[in-house]
Amino acid sequence: MKAARIHVLGELPVLEEIEEPPRGPGQALFAPKAVPLNPIDIATAAGRFYGGSPPTPYTPGSEGIARVLEGESLAEGTRVYIAGDGLGRRRDGTLAEQAVAAEEIALPLPDEISDDLAGSCGTAGLAGWLPVVWRAETKPDDCVLVLGGTGTAGLAAVQAARLIGARVVAAGRRPEGLERASQRGADATVRLDEEDLPGAFREACGGDGPTVVIDPLWGKPLVAALEAAARGARIVQIGQSAGPIAEIPSALVRGKQLEILGYSNLDVPDDVRRNAYLELVGHAAGGDISFPIETYPLERVAEAWQRQAEGPGAKLIVTV
Repeated sequence: MKAARIHVLGELPVLEEIEEPPRGPGQALFAPKAVPLNPIDIATAAGRFYGGSPPTPYTPGSEGIARVLEGESLAEGTRVYIAGDGLGRRRDGTLAEQAVAAEEIALPLPDEISDDLAGSCGTAGLAGWLPVVWRAETKPDDCVLVLGGTGTAGLAAVQAARLIGARVVAAGRRPEGLERASQRGADATVRLDEEDLPGAFREACGGDGPTVVIDPLWGKPLVAALEAAARGARIVQIGQSAGPIAEIPSALVRGKQLEILGYSNLDVPDDVRRNAYLELVGHAAGGDISFPIETYPLERVAEAWQRQAEGPGAKLIVTV
């Protein structure tokens, strides 16, 4: 079968023929159809992921929309979403014509949603959805500032806050991405290159500053958001796209009684993650949630991989 393979950490995946994976007890054999690419895939294959990397060579891909080929309890042909069980992080993943995983991680999907959109609701969608609805416990009277509101996770956060009824401010660098955030529910947008960024954040939030900050950036944008934040604001930290270091004055956190909350998809309880994914898929199937999506065939996986590493501005899906 064909599979994308990482032979050397830090290098692009190579498409090659490998043996079909054997199915063990409690596992199902899946045929992936749509495999989203995520920052965690790039970081793992580059040796930068804090959870480590599988022994090389290995097949990347930490999630996917797939059909069941064989299983103990899953019927052949069932269309499912699979993620977890070490896929693409501790062992071979989903960027292949076949993959094996524990049956218990498979979530059957409704026919109303396409493979591409269902894939977008996975890792990236949950990384924006759950920080808003679960970690920050956002309420309708909140003002939610979404840093990096132009990416897939950011757009998920924008749309989650809109569905709750909160005021939503999206911040980013790409004008076309900010326009897209406005179309999907942001009440205001802020360019991250504003000269007075804290002032711009406060003004966009109506003068009092955000009460919730969703932060996939860290670095200087977060510090500006903290300066603008309302007293008692909750900050949910989900990434470091702007850099691994943020110089945060202690008095800023103490003086405003700010709450800085860490978030990682990997540490969400299984039942919370599964229920949230199905809820998000339901909203997407109903037309309440959408993402910009671009697809690449498996034969162009190296091209898609390179684009993901550069920051695509759309959700990249590899079709198998």
